[in-house]
Amino acid sequence: MKSFVVWFFLVLVGVASGHSGEQPLSNIAIDRATLALDESLTIKAYPFILAPKGGDTEWVTVDLDNPNPSHDDWVGVFSPAKFNGSTCYLENDHKQQPPYICTAPIKYNFANFSNLDYVKTGITSLKFQLINQRADFSFVLFKGGLSNPKLVGVSNYISFANPKAPLYPRLALGKLWNEMTLTWTSGYNLLEAVPFIEWGRKGDPQHRSPAGTLTFDRNTMCGSPARTVGWRDPGFIHTSFMKDLWPSTLYTYKMGHMLSNGSYVWSKMYSFRSSPYPGQDSLQRVIIFGDMGKAERDGSNEYSNYQPGSLNTTDQLIHDLKNIDIVFHIGDITYANGYISQWDQFTAQVEPIASTVPYMIASGNHERDWPGTGSFYDVMDSGGECGVLAQTMFYVPADNRANFWYSTNYGMFHFCIADSEHDWREGSEQYRFIEHCLASVDRQKQPWLIFAAHRVLGYSSDKWYGLEGSFEEPMGRESLQKLWQKYKVDIAFYGHVHNYERTCPIYQNQCVNSERSHYSGIVNGTIHVVVGGGGSHLSEFTPINTTWSLYRDYDWGFVKLTAFNHSSLLFEYKKSRDGKVYDSFTISRDYKDVLACVHDGCEPTTFAS
Repeated sequence: MKSFVVWFFLVLVGVASGHSGEQPLSNIAIDRATLALDESLTIKAYPFILAPKGGDTEWVTVDLDNPNPSHDDWVGVFSPAKFNGSTCYLENDHKQQPPYICTAPIKYNFANFSNLDYVKTGITSLKFQLINQRADFSFVLFKGGLSNPKLVGVSNYISFANPKAPLYPRLALGKLWNEMTLTWTSGYNLLEAVPFIEWGRKGDPQHRSPAGTLTFDRNTMCGSPARTVGWRDPGFIHTSFMKDLWPSTLYTYKMGHMLSNGSYVWSKMYSFRSSPYPGQDSLQRVIIFGDMGKAERDGSNEYSNYQPGSLNTTDQLIHDLKNIDIVFHIGDITYANGYISQWDQFTAQVEPIASTVPYMIASGNHERDWPGTGSFYDVMDSGGECGVLAQTMFYVPADNRANFWYSTNYGMFHFCIADSEHDWREGSEQYRFIEHCLASVDRQKQPWLIFAAHRVLGYSSDKWYGLEGSFEEPMGRESLQKLWQKYKVDIAFYGHVHNYERTCPIYQNQCVNSERSHYSGIVNGTIHVVVGGGGSHLSEFTPINTTWSLYRDYDWGFVKLTAFNHSSLLFEYKKSRDGKVYDSFTISRDYKDVLACVHDGCEPTTFAS
């Protein structure tokens, strides 16, 4: 009972739910904004037409000449450009006076960001990097800081040449080994254009495959801010399936929309390499991390204080992309926290990666959790999204994407991806899935068995877990550790805690192998790895000496697994700042070692001949 009370307290104060910081846009009291236009100032944005030759991003300059500057002046970027209170959604009191502005900007920056003399001269130029988000843009000058904003000036409107263009492709493995899915975003509804993809082996005649289309409205959101100031039209999310792929083969593809007049709108051309056949003996490289979020290359939104490592992780993966086959982002994807515009910006950030290799995700508290909606944790971490954005914007090969647990194969790897935001305890539907996933793998073909979840269902020396006393998500491993042991899971990965940590091979709190860097033969237990340092603010370690902890790092980074063959696996932890390896180990074994009897992991035998 005592441990539950401590856990419940930690949840209430926010530390047991991912040590969450504030979404920068939530600092803006936009619903309190008042109108105080100053006709003596000018604010001009250019170029007027963005990406006239195609493309999904453009740098924009905003020139500001303000005769009455102050240190807390800030510029918000609004899209759509036109805004007023006529479309405000009043969540509680429909009789109350609607605010002047009821939609948060998609980003912002302080007027003195690039010119410290602004307060003296009132003159400055700001540069914003914009992505195509299916609508025009305006730039608005506010006084009064973020907490008491007074609108004093609005710029001209600017727009991308084709704001509805198909953009931000996201590859994901399908339910079959020889299937790849492609999801993208556009501004075209089905009455305007028919979505499809054109694809094929490089150099061969191309196929065309239709795409399904999804979207959602404000009423699909479960609460504020997603339902109120954070709401923004998500556009249309299209998914198509490329089937009967040849193993380990280079394919090209592009997204298309056939307009009602018979003309076509095309994306640029992309390429990917299809999955190896399950059990195929070839070089296979997997990236795993959690809790990356997004950041702004133009310095806006104060993201340097919120997800300071996000761009470093992204850039390291892009730099090494030719040596990566598949990526697993195990929860806390964007940290949009109910500000819907941020999902577009995240998919734009990872587009060089997700358009080239499968980008597989897991559900985290910042995607799913909201009171009264069936999440295991009755907290408000998703900002009212309650899983809708994650399950719509990204494809996973789950039977029910609202549950978000699934199994998938990549060559010699078999992955069991759990959903820690739903009940995983013994007797639950998810527990039955996990056992079936672990039991169904053929270890002769796929010797490398990987378990992953967002929250730490295994072991972590996190400061707050240390205060709770169990060094895990409460109730985490009690049900699952016997499954990991019985089915001889090699490595279990977690996010949620924003640092890196590796344990010894462990079972029931005891190290079962004394090696640290090279495991050969029978390993005897599962190695647990926290890899939640993808980008968000870091989590402190407990001062308590946890004897099972072999390596800790208070920094941003990610893990790379390299399977050379059925007998040899390399594990590397790399820092996001430089891409260098700071922790590593190898596993070398034969098939008979996987079959061997270990404590609580022995097959029954008989004395009968």
